[in-house]
Amino acid sequence: MKHPILLWDLPTRLAHWLLVVLVAGAIVSVKIGGNAMEWHGRIGLAIFGVVVFRIVWGIVGSTYARFAQFLPTPGEFRAYLRGHWRGVGHNPLGALSTVALLSLMAGQALAGAFSNDDIAFYGPLYHAVSSELSTWIAGLHRQTEWLVYGLVALHIGAVMWHTHVKKDNLIRPMITGVKAVDDPAIPPARGGGPVALIVALAIAGFSVWAVSGGLLPPPAAVPAATTPAW
Repeated sequence: MKHPILLWDLPTRLAHWLLVVLVAGAIVSVKIGGNAMEWHGRIGLAIFGVVVFRIVWGIVGSTYARFAQFLPTPGEFRAYLRGHWRGVGHNPLGALSTVALLSLMAGQALAGAFSNDDIAFYGPLYHAVSSELSTWIAGLHRQTEWLVYGLVALHIGAVMWHTHVKKDNLIRPMITGVKAVDDPAIPPARGGGPVALIVALAIAGFSVWAVSGGLLPPPAAVPAATTPAW
């Protein structure tokens, strides 16, 4: 008999679907180019904020959202590859995929903040580095775009395979938060209360402010022109 448990808390689910929407927006805006690049920059900052929140939430959040709970040991990963792994939440391969995606998204958003397109877009941290370094980072940002596509495609493919081939629906619990499990001894998610949520939001907000250039000194004031005395 199946027993429903709370698997994914609301902050985890909101962070997940926000990332889906924001990454889609980042891809569309960069393909449009032109004036849409301003929106691309704003979306990148939002992605950075959500990723930082999810990383902090992976430390202070509820049971199955925590990295300590789902990051696999080598033994667990081998058991999964042999079909012997039993558990709830992220399976070992999904856990590695999650860490890789979060790391890549954070790196891309941070690189975008230092980048420029030599036309009209300059990231908020452009003036923190030399123009040569900014151009190099911008090139890396563009090249890594294909890695983002690849990891996202693999992630979606793995979810579809688990849902339709292994008959383990991974999408519904990420919407409702609830998953039906066979073992009644498996506990529901606990922890991640209001204080943890405030801490995670505060750290994410500060991070976005810093990457927006909040820690940079204000631009030097341009001296006012004086009228010649003749």
